[in-house]
Amino acid sequence: MINIALLGFGVVGGGVASVIDTNRAIIEERLADRINIKYILDLREFPGNKYEKNIVHSIDTILNDPEVTVVAEMMGGVHPAADFTEACLRAGKSVVTSNKAVVADCGDKLLSLAAEKGVRYLFEASVGGGIPVLRTLINDLSSNEILSIRGILNGTTNYILTEMSEKGAAYADVLKDAQRLGYAEADPTADVAGFDAARKIVILAALAWGKLLPLEKVDITGITGVTADDIKAAYSDGCSIKLIAKAEKNADGEIKLSVAPTKVPGCELLSSVNGVFNAVEITGNMLGTAVFYGRGAGRDATASAVVSDIIDAAEKKFAYPPRLRWTRG
Repeated sequence: MINIALLGFGVVGGGVASVIDTNRAIIEERLADRINIKYILDLREFPGNKYEKNIVHSIDTILNDPEVTVVAEMMGGVHPAADFTEACLRAGKSVVTSNKAVVADCGDKLLSLAAEKGVRYLFEASVGGGIPVLRTLINDLSSNEILSIRGILNGTTNYILTEMSEKGAAYADVLKDAQRLGYAEADPTADVAGFDAARKIVILAALAWGKLLPLEKVDITGITGVTADDIKAAYSDGCSIKLIAKAEKNADGEIKLSVAPTKVPGCELLSSVNGVFNAVEITGNMLGTAVFYGRGAGRDATASAVVSDIIDAAEKKFAYPPRLRWTRG
């Protein structure tokens, strides 16, 4: 039996439990073994939930149990999530995560520690939700020199801009609607100010070029200043406005990262990516340009990617290659 622990039982953590329960037969067939959620770390109690007896409130319970071999971290924020991740890796447990803040801030250290301990640190779900873009970039494009990456990496802002475009509504009104529907947090700053997309482009750039740049080196402009008039003006020019995250490496080897509302011509695929969907456009010197599209957020899409990483961590069939021992930019 493969025993796992979940750190966090919120939207994504609950989604991971749901994916395992719903697709248990498929997952266990692929693992050729049974899978068991032994612990769920959360500050809260969950009376009436089928996993209420699995809830623990101390990371030490998980660290001190040798039967737990894979831990899924979905807590959000950098601390204590990064500290718990490091402790699990040091205890010889593989860790998978959807937490882009930890990967963007501490990914170099955690990848090195995982390699040192002979375990896995996997984070497919940290960028693009359920879109399988990270391993594609690492494996399928490994014969290419990556020239640039750009994309729509935040579903909340893309939903807001789409609604503003289609309904002519003001930013503030659409934001309230997005919060009501659960697409935006009560405090939407990380999304609308561009920080969420910035962390994701930091991760993509690190995978492409092996250098983890700090968030301060990303030129970030959010969508709070975009008006209905801006949307109309772009439309009259045959464009749509999208929050575009971009990474480029120039001839001198300098990596430039940016996030900003951008006029995208209607003839480009990114122009037609609407609602909460994401898309990532990667250009290689041999491949040319490829676009990866799908649900970039949401419980089931993100949880699906987390569970795929759990399977790979349990089987130890996949690890980020040695060239991904990132250096600091």
